[in-house]
Amino acid sequence: MPKDQSINQKLSPDALPDFRILGSTLRIVLLVNGIALLQATAQAVSLQNILQRFVDLSAFLQPVLLTCLLVLYVLNDVLRRLVYWQGVLSVVAVVVVITQAVSYLGGDLYISARETTPFNFLQNTILSSSVVLILLVYFKLRTLSLSTAVHDARMQALQARIRPHFLFNSINAVLSIVRADPKRAETALEDMADLFRMAMADNQEMTPLRREIALSRQYLALEKLRLGERLMESWQIDESLNDAMVPPLMLQPLLENAVYHGLEPLAEGGLIEVKLYRTGHEVHLDVRNPCKGQNGLHNGNKMALANIRERLALKFDVEAKYTAESGSDFYHVHIQMPYVKEKSSA
Repeated sequence: MPKDQSINQKLSPDALPDFRILGSTLRIVLLVNGIALLQATAQAVSLQNILQRFVDLSAFLQPVLLTCLLVLYVLNDVLRRLVYWQGVLSVVAVVVVITQAVSYLGGDLYISARETTPFNFLQNTILSSSVVLILLVYFKLRTLSLSTAVHDARMQALQARIRPHFLFNSINAVLSIVRADPKRAETALEDMADLFRMAMADNQEMTPLRREIALSRQYLALEKLRLGERLMESWQIDESLNDAMVPPLMLQPLLENAVYHGLEPLAEGGLIEVKLYRTGHEVHLDVRNPCKGQNGLHNGNKMALANIRERLALKFDVEAKYTAESGSDFYHVHIQMPYVKEKSSA
């Protein structure tokens, strides 16, 4: 069992970008070509000459860029296991070697690489290293700005579990059945312990979806102790998701919002529908609940949902989608993210 650690620990932004994420690849392509355009603009002698110089640079740049992206894609897992400074040096080395190889093998095909003098070798090394370092600094700053969302998510999760009314209501519900149904009371206390343990644990970057489902079912079981038949639930789970990995605390906060801001204010209660399914290489999380008024949103609800958006952006960038739909009597949240398969323990 992993050791529980403080939720207040500082998250390290020292991690290389995931070169297998489409968003990272698109950012690299746009930033590198943007730098090339700036260089072409600085070297041009006229407005018309900018395009010509950019084309000349691109003839050498694009083969280098595409080859680097392919190699980094293959080496992604190895690079991300290294200490940050070792990973940075490794990425720089890969890019420099590829740049020099394309320059040497291309010969006269590349205007910017016609001369194979020691100065040309040094120039390619300095330029390619500088571009790599600029990109890595950009990704580090971006991760630093977004990584606070992960810390906030853990803090909000902890606060959600220990909010007074949730804690007191759960304890009172357990006390009300401890004599009549001691086994059920024992199970409820175990569920509470699991919820606290999950909230206070040092959550990993990804967790098995089945664990998220089990945690969410435990949460709803506790809420049923006090809401009784007012709380109804419907689960549709695709069996192909047995080995799927998702960011931690992705599903339970959606159900918590559905209970506190949707179903609880309704005297008659209602049905919370959860659908988890897979289409191709994408995982879908779908939660629908009844609500009172236009959408039943409160500040706590908005904060939690915004937090989930930020965490999805941090992990999957543009490959994840979050949509929310509201009506006069319902609220519907849909999350789409890449399918990440759990690695075998062997």
